[in-house]
Amino acid sequence: MPTAVLILPTGTYRAEEYLAAARRLGVEVVTASERPQALAGQMGDRFLHLPLDDPARAGDLVVERAARLPIDAVVAVDDEGLLAAALASERLGLRHSAPAAVRLTRDKAAMRRCFEAAGVPQPRFSVVEPGEPAGAARAAEQLGCPVVVKPCSLSGSRGVIRADSPDEAAAAAARIVPILESSGEPPSSPLLVEEFVAGPEVAVEAICSAGSLDVVAVFDKPDPLDGPFFEETIYVAPSRLPDAALEGVDAAVRQAVGAMGLSDGPVHAEVRISGVASSAPRPAVIEIAARTIGGRCSKALALEGGATLEDLVLARALGLPGPPARLAGPAGVLMIPIPSSGTLRGVHHLDEVRALPGVTGVELTVPVGRTIRALPEGDRYLGFVFAASDTPEQVEDALRRAEELLEVEVGVGPGPAATVAR
Repeated sequence: MPTAVLILPTGTYRAEEYLAAARRLGVEVVTASERPQALAGQMGDRFLHLPLDDPARAGDLVVERAARLPIDAVVAVDDEGLLAAALASERLGLRHSAPAAVRLTRDKAAMRRCFEAAGVPQPRFSVVEPGEPAGAARAAEQLGCPVVVKPCSLSGSRGVIRADSPDEAAAAAARIVPILESSGEPPSSPLLVEEFVAGPEVAVEAICSAGSLDVVAVFDKPDPLDGPFFEETIYVAPSRLPDAALEGVDAAVRQAVGAMGLSDGPVHAEVRISGVASSAPRPAVIEIAARTIGGRCSKALALEGGATLEDLVLARALGLPGPPARLAGPAGVLMIPIPSSGTLRGVHHLDEVRALPGVTGVELTVPVGRTIRALPEGDRYLGFVFAASDTPEQVEDALRRAEELLEVEVGVGPGPAATVAR
């Protein structure tokens, strides 16, 4: 029976799906995390405590474990464990992307420079110091507004702010510094100022094997992402964009992945397209990550034969026969947004949402009573609504009906007083 180390950070949404995939594939699992589990003492060699803030040391510990227990794959399910997994896999001779390539996915400034050198289509950009708001203002003036100001090390739209003037760019840069501090990142980390690309955005799910890229799905994001913050709501696959636009997206993602040197494992890409209705649409690669889609969104992706995206990732990592990298049918997900910061009092009308035609599941991931934060400070969604149907239009309709029904109740300040937002 093959054995895989699954690096599961404590805050991950994805543990359940990967553990279920391992059971389906008959894979023995070593669970690795930055915090000891309650039963870690009883798990023996089946649990590994890793300092994920020190990827080199974490990789060393995986290699040490492999000396006592043969390991056939090391898979990180979230950004925090990616570099540790790559370092350990390199030393153990397992399927992996080069650590240098993985580092690029964790540093947006380095990624931009890599794309620039390789001629990958992307927004024009400038890298500035966070402690100098005037630098962000100058960059915005040089690039031409509107621009997007963002931290180089965070994900999930956290700290990403549109600015329509140099003064707004300076204010955005100042606002990002405490966001970096609260997320455990150095407040001295550089910021990225890049031109705002008008047009629709898509997410591409793919997987690499020995340098060959298989695209699993392209998600439309039908709600406009124009800022000032970039909270994603609805994803629907397959994309309904014109063939010319999708061909441009495919070529741009392949060029970006090749430029970075990613060779094995999942790929999640974000691409904007300007001039989408023209005969020459222009894709711009916003970001490439060496992982699957965030949150619980992978549950929206049923592959042919009933397999999951996690089945595909584990099978490829282990060199096992696996499912085809093809979507079974139209599907989508609504990420339930946080309307305002405060205390979550409740999410209402869930039963009505579950009863909607096309809705296949509803999951809340934040318990009532928990303090929540809206973007750009926030780092999670309240939950997810999943849908599947015969056409992408039907999927989107189901998710929009769900969005209309849901009411999120957020308390502002102490006591029972609350605001209600849809």
